[in-house]
Amino acid sequence: MKLIKTTIEGVLILEPQVFGDARGYFFESFSQRVFNELVGKVDFVQDNESCSSYGVVRGLHYQLPPYTQAKLVRVVKGRVLDVAVDLRKGSETFGKHVAVELSAENKKQFFIPRGFAHGFAVLSEEAIFQYKCDHYYAPGYEGGIRYDDPVLRIDWKIPREKMVLSEKDLKHQGMENAFVFDY
Repeated sequence: MKLIKTTIEGVLILEPQVFGDARGYFFESFSQRVFNELVGKVDFVQDNESCSSYGVVRGLHYQLPPYTQAKLVRVVKGRVLDVAVDLRKGSETFGKHVAVELSAENKKQFFIPRGFAHGFAVLSEEAIFQYKCDHYYAPGYEGGIRYDDPVLRIDWKIPREKMVLSEKDLKHQGMENAFVFDY
């Protein structure tokens, strides 16, 4: 597994070693031992999967204390633009975001630590998206930021008229009303 640092401390890209031959390919998608060596100790307790079509934008979401979540995400079918927004008060990169393309082809994984909002946009006809979380989902502790926040200026790589969002995501407020995490 290769570790790639991003412009925001703690937000990481993991690239597995893929072994291919005439039969297809094999790679280790997760090893707690390797993850702990590369990233640090994170105990994942829940795996989630979603299937979405082109233009779907999910996010930007976060869980409020005491149910904050770190996530390790990947795409098993299709292609997405994955985004992490730093909400850690006192961080040099507060309010900044990192975007990375994840696909079934590149097999990259994206680690988003606690204290970040997270979202993704589906760039392919369909995408199956998987993520590990280090805390259980708590519906009463959800937070979010509007996908089109003018402060964040995220280029989702989808024309606005092709975007598909949930009613809940359309009701999120801007960055100025986001919960701020301790750093």
